[in-house]
Amino acid sequence: MSGAPLGGVRVLDLTRLLPGPVATLHLADLGADVIKIEDHAAGDYARILGDGPDGVSVFYRCVNRNKRGLRLDLKQAKGRQVFLRLVRDADVVVESFRPGVSDKLGIGYAALRAVNPRLVYCAITGYGQTGPLAMAAGHDLNYIGLAGVLDQIGVAGGQPAIPNLQVGDLLGGALTAVMGILAALFDAQRSGQGRLVDVAMSEAVLAHNLFPFFALQTAGCVPERGGDQLSGGDAGYGVYATADGRFMAVAPLERKFWDLFCDAVGRPDWQARHAARGAAAAALRSELAALFASRDQASWSDFFAGIDCCVTPVLDVEQALRHPHFTAREMVVEADGVRQYAPPLKLSGWIFAVERAAPAPGEHAREILRAAGFSDEDVAALQQESVI
Repeated sequence: MSGAPLGGVRVLDLTRLLPGPVATLHLADLGADVIKIEDHAAGDYARILGDGPDGVSVFYRCVNRNKRGLRLDLKQAKGRQVFLRLVRDADVVVESFRPGVSDKLGIGYAALRAVNPRLVYCAITGYGQTGPLAMAAGHDLNYIGLAGVLDQIGVAGGQPAIPNLQVGDLLGGALTAVMGILAALFDAQRSGQGRLVDVAMSEAVLAHNLFPFFALQTAGCVPERGGDQLSGGDAGYGVYATADGRFMAVAPLERKFWDLFCDAVGRPDWQARHAARGAAAAALRSELAALFASRDQASWSDFFAGIDCCVTPVLDVEQALRHPHFTAREMVVEADGVRQYAPPLKLSGWIFAVERAAPAPGEHAREILRAAGFSDEDVAALQQESVI
């Protein structure tokens, strides 16, 4: 990719499913040479999680583009030898094993650092490499539950609501991992020394659970679910149903936006009720609900399109993909037979492109190993012995 900021950076990716592959997706999209290394058994079973062209899921295709593929049996001594040879010229290794697994395989951080001192080694787990829960299994729901986030999601009087955005996996396992990798890479360029990047998805969620944390220290308690300013306590920040059963996101939180909103809907008398709390907020919420129920979503969307007061429609994903703003920003691309998201950032001097479809298992084995110094005869022998 022309102007790609991570051009020349090589990443060995041992992860599968969602958190790790999305982390390395971001690195690959930014120009890193990501080599996706899979075992000879299930490999990355994201391939079969859902439908897709030729039996390969949309999920797998979208989070593994711009990567090269290699199958490698790390349980064989020769497989480990191949991996260590690749490590010599690598900048980053990313894995998502439980703590201790990579050491048992002979490819832990200490072993790899002995081969390549400048290597950045990122380990993505649910609870980190140390601590009482280090060896515990978990999923996104467990991480946000333990971190006090799930407790706050939902409406007053209801049970916690399960978000369909995997907060722990994506905020923690993907974006936090990328942050750590890039920081360690930057330092390695200066010092010549790599680092172990220990990413705990539960901790990433905990560290961003800010407003309940603030409330605990200022008010001495966490608000009840649906009762914080931004989760139901302020009538000027909420979701209101429209006449057709759709919704509007209504967020004129600041006074200037609230006053503009009130004037626009012909209720200047509401201006004095800005930032109401408790029973006063509940009463105002009822009046707002009646207002928005008087028109359908399309009508309200047209009404507020030219009024800059933070009121927008709640779209489904298909509508979002067609929205003129996201279209203008080229946030959706067609590649590998499916629609895919473009990276969530733009950089001057760089134009994103999908240059490789998500790899088939071991698709690029010969070119990867030949570049690492293996002869054609070596590659053939490794294939014969099912090492690759």
